[in-house]
Amino acid sequence: MGRMPEDGGDELQSVFSDINITPLTDIFLVLLIIFMVGASMAVDAAGSAAGGDRGAMKVDLPSGAAQDLAPGSKDVIVVILPDGRVVLAGQEVADDRLTDELKTALAHSSDSTLIVQADEGVHHGRVVAVMEKAREAGFTRLAVATRGE
Repeated sequence: MGRMPEDGGDELQSVFSDINITPLTDIFLVLLIIFMVGASMAVDAAGSAAGGDRGAMKVDLPSGAAQDLAPGSKDVIVVILPDGRVVLAGQEVADDRLTDELKTALAHSSDSTLIVQADEGVHHGRVVAVMEKAREAGFTRLAVATRGE
């Protein structure tokens, strides 16, 4: 048993029996961070694997309140970069070849939607010119991509 204090008191020394959960909490927080980073990397990898070259070009899309539009496998995406260059299927296309390239893309699927991803800084006239070339190529369904707010 415990020793009796010398001053004649009858208290026994108490045993420390509380559990310190701080290290356990630290471990859980580290695991949570690891899972969050791993999950975001897995989503990024899955998105680039499913879309091919669709995620290769980064443009600052303008804000919009339109409904969400998820590009399908048969949709054609045209990216207009801030300096006005046009990218189709991951490759830059000159203006004089754009209509022909769009006709080729439309030939793969007649009910394709052309999705225009234009940077926020691109002039409106440039976007309209690309959309007119798409009409000349035979596209009847056009959409302009925006980012949600």
